[in-house]
Amino acid sequence: MIRRNMLTTTSNKRQGTSKGSKASPGPAKKALRTYESALKYLFSQTDYEQMRRVRYNADTFNLNRMRNLLKAVGDPHRDLQCVHIAGTKGKGSTATMLAHMLASCDHKVGLYTSPHIVDIRERIRVNGDMISRADLTSLICRFEPIIEKMDDKPTFFEIFTAMAFVHFAAQKVSVAVVETGLGGRLDSTNVLKPAVCGITSISYDHMDQLGNTLAAIATEKAGIFKKGTVAISVPQVPEAKRALKRAAKEGNIPLVFTGDEIEFSYRVESSRTSGCQTRVCLTTPRSRFEHLTVPLLGEHQALNCGLALALLDQLKAVGVKIDDAKAVSGLADVYVPGRMEQISTEPRILVDGAHNAASISALMRAIGQHIPYDSMVMIFGCAADKDINGMISQVATGADKVIFTRARDNARAALPEELAEKYAACTGREAQIAQTLSTALEIAGSAVTREDLICVCGSFYLVGEAKRLLKN
Repeated sequence: MIRRNMLTTTSNKRQGTSKGSKASPGPAKKALRTYESALKYLFSQTDYEQMRRVRYNADTFNLNRMRNLLKAVGDPHRDLQCVHIAGTKGKGSTATMLAHMLASCDHKVGLYTSPHIVDIRERIRVNGDMISRADLTSLICRFEPIIEKMDDKPTFFEIFTAMAFVHFAAQKVSVAVVETGLGGRLDSTNVLKPAVCGITSISYDHMDQLGNTLAAIATEKAGIFKKGTVAISVPQVPEAKRALKRAAKEGNIPLVFTGDEIEFSYRVESSRTSGCQTRVCLTTPRSRFEHLTVPLLGEHQALNCGLALALLDQLKAVGVKIDDAKAVSGLADVYVPGRMEQISTEPRILVDGAHNAASISALMRAIGQHIPYDSMVMIFGCAADKDINGMISQVATGADKVIFTRARDNARAALPEELAEKYAACTGREAQIAQTLSTALEIAGSAVTREDLICVCGSFYLVGEAKRLLKN
């Protein structure tokens, strides 16, 4: 049972550098010879991440289109030994913790996550290194003639997912850890036949696409379940848990939960020397992890850490060689950008990609547990299709002052005026408005002292822009 014992403003698609590796094979077309021209072509494809309204159906999210694209490049996904992770929040953290542990056990590990924070190459990593510019350019050049011949053109996310699979196959990764994009059932990644499936916490998000109830959302997430493959979930609220169990029963899927079938516990402790820490214990017939320190801040990360450990244990069960001591060492080194990340000390600025009500609630609790401050100024912006009322009600629980703004590169961003109006109606409080994040940071910076905290949250677009602004 569980026991609780400032400044450049280029596009979000701006690219950085990486250590890289040998370029994936494939012909390069002259017109797309440079990295910049290749990216321009890629970004010209249909991108649902940039659309305010997207119909969620088998036409819009077409797995046959994805399968046809993969077939044209040799079906690289069929030979990948992989872990598939879905859920509303915590997917990226869980995937990253698992990938670090596997790499520490001397495996070559592919990691596919989304969205990115600053550099699009963050989405495809091998043993922590982003795909190189040369590799990504080569892949786009290889895919371009294939895409142009297809009557039903693939989307940006489908293309990028397929390129990740090709890259992982070319790099001969021993395990690929893959996070879904939207939902699960119709997600482009759902062509995989994983060694194990993971489900992180389910809460309200993307309701226009996935449904207005937790049961409906959970059912879509359960779409990644595969017959004969064990699925592992974190503890869920009753409505979501019932839906997952129902989907597993209908598909004859072995489904287990940390805290139920898998012995799991965590506790939050505090000391003068180490501050506030969360520790987890997880025990199975194959593994015994006791009092491990969760490397990421926030009590909610204990559940993600427990899931990562359970997924690691299941990989051991299917024959993946795991050294528990090495895995624990790898866990201690985990760092996930954009999750309670401090990007400035004077003034103190914290960024977090929390982008739904449950995530912001968890963030407010985590800040209270781990970060001392006198007053907190919240800079908030989110997409217009989010549960805005739910999000701003959680913002109000921790923020002493709120500045609403919008990310310049998010076409789906809600207007600051609309956010402020809803905030006033929901809380009875007034908030400030800034049309740009740089202006919001200037306003916040002039209002705080050394003991105060500025927190930027609401979307990964906003977090990415903040990191770019503060880089110089």
